[in-house]
Amino acid sequence: MLQRLGCEVLDLGLVADDPARIEAALCRGCEAADVVITSGGVSSGDADYLRRAMAALGDVAFWRIAMRPGRPMAFGRIASGSHDALLFGLPGNPVAVMVTFYAFVRDALLQLMGARAAPLPLWPVIALDALSKKLGRTEYQRARLQRLADGRWGARTTGNQGSAILHSMSEADGLLVLPDELGTVAAGATVDFLPFDGLI
Repeated sequence: MLQRLGCEVLDLGLVADDPARIEAALCRGCEAADVVITSGGVSSGDADYLRRAMAALGDVAFWRIAMRPGRPMAFGRIASGSHDALLFGLPGNPVAVMVTFYAFVRDALLQLMGARAAPLPLWPVIALDALSKKLGRTEYQRARLQRLADGRWGARTTGNQGSAILHSMSEADGLLVLPDELGTVAAGATVDFLPFDGLI
C-alpha cells in the first residue's frame, strides 16, 4: 500500500511487547523517517504499550475512533533529539490495518508528499442483504459486487466481518461504507461502495 503511493519504506522489524524496546524502536523510526506507522499494541490490554510510549516521546492527538474495524487507532507526533515524526498507531488485525490506512493514513501521506489527495471513489450500490450495523460509528464491511438485471450494481457482504478474518478481504471487491448516522440497513437500500481496484 505504501509502495503504491510512492513512499520509501524503511522496515524497522518486529518489536516485543516491552515498553523500553517500543520506545527505542519509535526513536529509531523518528530519526530515520518523516512518518512512523505501527501495527498492534494500541488497544487497552495489559501488553498494549504503544500509546504510553507515544505520550512519553511526544503527544497523542487522538486514540480510539468510532469506526469498525479500526477502533483502537492512535495518531500523534513523537520526537527524538532534533528529529520529529508523525505517528500513526494502527490496530493489530490485518483488516483493520487496511481500513484505517485508507481512511486516515493515505491522504496524510499524499499531502506530505505534495500530491493532491483526490477523494477515494465511492459508488452507489444496492445492498442485497440487510446489513447489521451499530448506530453512532462508521463501518466498513467487505463485500462483492453483483450486476443486477436492471443494469445497476448490487453488493453482498463476504460473511463474517471480524477484523482478524483476512480471507474476507481477498474475497471482496471492496468495502461498503456505512456512515455513523445509519443503523441497520435494509436489503434494497442504496449504500456507498469503495472499490479495491487501484488501491490494493
